[in-house]
Amino acid sequence: MTLVSEVTGLATADISVVNCGVMDYQRAWDLQKSTLESVVTSQTPNTLFFLEHASVYTAGRMTKIHERPIDGTQVIDVDRGGKITWHGLGQIVGYPIIKLKNRNDVVGLVREIENALIDLCQNFGINAERFCERSGVWIRDERGDRKIAAIGLRVAKGVTMHGFALNVNPDLSAYSRIIPCGISDAGVTSMTEELGREITISQIMPDLEVMILQALSKVCA
Repeated sequence: MTLVSEVTGLATADISVVNCGVMDYQRAWDLQKSTLESVVTSQTPNTLFFLEHASVYTAGRMTKIHERPIDGTQVIDVDRGGKITWHGLGQIVGYPIIKLKNRNDVVGLVREIENALIDLCQNFGINAERFCERSGVWIRDERGDRKIAAIGLRVAKGVTMHGFALNVNPDLSAYSRIIPCGISDAGVTSMTEELGREITISQIMPDLEVMILQALSKVCA
């Protein structure tokens, strides 16, 4: 785990950014929980973790039985909102552990993260947008609706955990074993898929870090 930066001079609140590299999902979840308790008691500053997971399916509280893999693939049940999703290499995950100014404004946080991810995609020439009936970031055109980033959050004691996952260049075939986010009438895509050329996480990280930090600064205490 490597400390990347503490934000200063970006018109943001002080937020520590930690790049964890590739981390097992359970270990990352435990890290989130311990960090949340430290942030609640002000022993630790607001913190944003960036990482990748090895292939794993996680199910939020609203996941239904028929949305899970039918072949017995392991699924980790978690305490975030939303339904089932997949994480894997080539997908950058962000976990903001931050105190909210308004501890009940989860929707406001989701919208700010969506805005940041939409702006990032557009910077790379991808016409991403918000889908008002559904959370996350979407591509909508004659090819149909395709989700490029998922968001699932939980707030405990006024502090957030879990976060977002942006598909940069993952193996999208993993989604074929589930109904991603419980949405059966839409697809899943990635930055590489949309642009028709390889995009790497290292290419997008400088912009992503700045944009997410600016978004979080609008809602964190």
